[in-house]
Amino acid sequence: MDNARKKELARAYKERKAKPGIFAVRCTASGQVWVGKAPEPEKKRTALWFQLETGGFPNKDMQAAWNTHGKESFAFEILEEIEDENEQMIPVLVKEREKHWREKLKAGALV
Repeated sequence: MDNARKKELARAYKERKAKPGIFAVRCTASGQVWVGKAPEPEKKRTALWFQLETGGFPNKDMQAAWNTHGKESFAFEILEEIEDENEQMIPVLVKEREKHWREKLKAGALV
């Protein structure tokens, strides 16, 4: 790949618009599920796993499941990305959709 193409790809990546969304974290060993929201859910997994690995995650139930069952029992899934032409509606939609997914999956809150 030539330098011009690399620069174009880098520019396109930097200019892309982040999509907020809803995600789930599942403990396959215990069947527990937690639902959360993030401005860029695809980046959230790394931060969550780091906090859990270092023992500092604020959700004590989730931390206990991690400590008991280990990293290999946890899965991260993006459930939905939120888009709307009216950007002022996005925070409202995120909150509504997070509630919807918690109810649907009978999940706990992430924090």
